[in-house]
Amino acid sequence: MLDVHAGINRRVSRIWHQVSNSDLIKIMRANIAATKTNLLRVKKTLALTEEGYELLDEKRRLLITELTSIIHVVDRFQRELDEVLAKAYVLVDKATMVMGRQKLEALSMAIDIKSSVTIFNRRIMGVNIPAIDLKIVENEPYYSPVGVSFYADEVVVRFKEVLRLISQLAEKKIALLRIAKEVQKIIRKVNALEKIHLPFYRQTLKYINDSLEEEARESFSMLKLIKERLGR
Repeated sequence: MLDVHAGINRRVSRIWHQVSNSDLIKIMRANIAATKTNLLRVKKTLALTEEGYELLDEKRRLLITELTSIIHVVDRFQRELDEVLAKAYVLVDKATMVMGRQKLEALSMAIDIKSSVTIFNRRIMGVNIPAIDLKIVENEPYYSPVGVSFYADEVVVRFKEVLRLISQLAEKKIALLRIAKEVQKIIRKVNALEKIHLPFYRQTLKYINDSLEEEARESFSMLKLIKERLGR
């Protein structure tokens, strides 16, 4: 699936570059000569533009599907984080009541936990999406269990879970923002093709076709008239 997505994205990029930089765009403000050469050029560019429109529309659909999926994941992670944080702070309050604030603060200084974050990038339809790898290194035991409430142990467990959820939520939120930005760009390109480029090339093709047919009829009439006069 990723190979298919990458192939579509490469094809879309090539077509958009060719269409948006086409020489025919430069003559949108001028009259186009009704010649067979221009007819072939317009036909070729129109076909390319139609293909680009279909591919961009497909890319837009795939990205919106991915965006919808990530929105659900972000919502789930946010709810989980809120729940875990609420429970963690309840445990902090309980540990404080049992052990006292000073003893709990002194105990927290003894906890040897180190965390590191590594960020990788992966691409979805041409969009760089982060992959966050959180590593937590612990050097247990942190303290003697004597005189320490089990609430303190639970607080440590809960806040490690908070760290994990924050890293996952951050990864998905960044992906959400980047994909949403890409969808906006794709929508602008699709609209440009649909409302500007495609109508222009179709109208131009019709104009050249009509002009060439008119010229052919005039030439035929002229040849017929010349033949009649020569036959007299």
